[in-house]
Amino acid sequence: MAFDIKKIREDFPILKRKMNGKPLIYFDNAATSQKPAPVIDAEREFYEKYNANIHRSIHRLGEEATKKYEEAHDKASKFINAGFEEVVFTSGTTESLNLLAYSLGSEIKEGDEMVISQAEHHSNFVQWQQLAKNKRAKLKFAEITDDGTLDLGQLSRILNKKTRIVSLFHVSNVLGTINPIKKISKIIKEKSNACFIVDAAQSAPHMKLNVKELGCDFLAFSGHKMLAPTGIGVLYGKQELLEKMQPFMFGGEMIKHVTFEDTKFNDLPWKFEAGTANIAQAIGLGAAIDYLNKAGMQNIERHDAELAKYCYRLLDSMGDVEIYGPEERNSLVSFNVKNVHAHDTAAVLDSEGIAVRAGHHCAMPLHSLLGIPASARASFYLYNTKEEIDALGEGLKKVSKVFS
Repeated sequence: MAFDIKKIREDFPILKRKMNGKPLIYFDNAATSQKPAPVIDAEREFYEKYNANIHRSIHRLGEEATKKYEEAHDKASKFINAGFEEVVFTSGTTESLNLLAYSLGSEIKEGDEMVISQAEHHSNFVQWQQLAKNKRAKLKFAEITDDGTLDLGQLSRILNKKTRIVSLFHVSNVLGTINPIKKISKIIKEKSNACFIVDAAQSAPHMKLNVKELGCDFLAFSGHKMLAPTGIGVLYGKQELLEKMQPFMFGGEMIKHVTFEDTKFNDLPWKFEAGTANIAQAIGLGAAIDYLNKAGMQNIERHDAELAKYCYRLLDSMGDVEIYGPEERNSLVSFNVKNVHAHDTAAVLDSEGIAVRAGHHCAMPLHSLLGIPASARASFYLYNTKEEIDALGEGLKKVSKVFS
């Protein structure tokens, strides 16, 4: 389909809602995106027509459900140019990163080092912090410069042969900063023998990803930020690494053979998918990937970047708005109206039918570094328009007036 905003917006039932008598303007896409009718229909169809467990039954419903589930696996692997065996379905980015902390963490020893940045989401922060404490390892922080970008020189200096894990965001959920993953991957391989993990929660919905070109060892993202249902996510890992790793959870489906003495684990990717899968959600993810592919990821990336730049420049021209992060960014803008708490800003905007996020965005250390308790965040997706951003600007004028 051509990238026609009007037609795209018609596919999203929730955008027909009125908020306080005004059209809904949804700018909280970095938290979760809205869902188009084809995704909603795909999930409904599963429950109405072939609801059954997968990989366990030879009856017709079970076979149909298994086929659709495995098709979703295939779509997800092709979406990022990975092999079928290299894509594991999880509940989301958080579970994916915790799986890695558990499985890779079993090999961490006292004195080993791990590296994350100062701008990580708590989902890519807390588990490494706790792993370092439990293993008496050292957690180092790649620093963020004054303009909100990663200091690659400092990153290079803190890497060494003791570094076992490096886990970094692709796009910051607060600053909108785009990390040069290919360049970072080369630095990591030159300076250490570390596994390189990429948190792609904020990039997979907005960019065409190719894990072979990025050069990372692992990559994680969530379905609910890219038009799919909640409760489904993707963990990519190089096949040779996944083969060596211990499973995160044990139980049904992830086994090949069990005796009273021992257990032989299943083949990839099922080795890491214990228990009953989120079948309906996975099928919904497959439908979401179909929708994104039809719209064109290059079109979406260009559209979302244009909206972010338009918003940045509009807010920057207002004088009483402080923006965080560089002008070159992807899909979101975090800001504060001067002398107004982000929660108050969000409340006034909500009265105008505009939904933005307010708070620390699960990145408290970064907000501490910025010297602020919270920020408001407007985040965009393929169904948003510049006219909606103009409405945001008018809403912020009202915020300034109310709290002047």
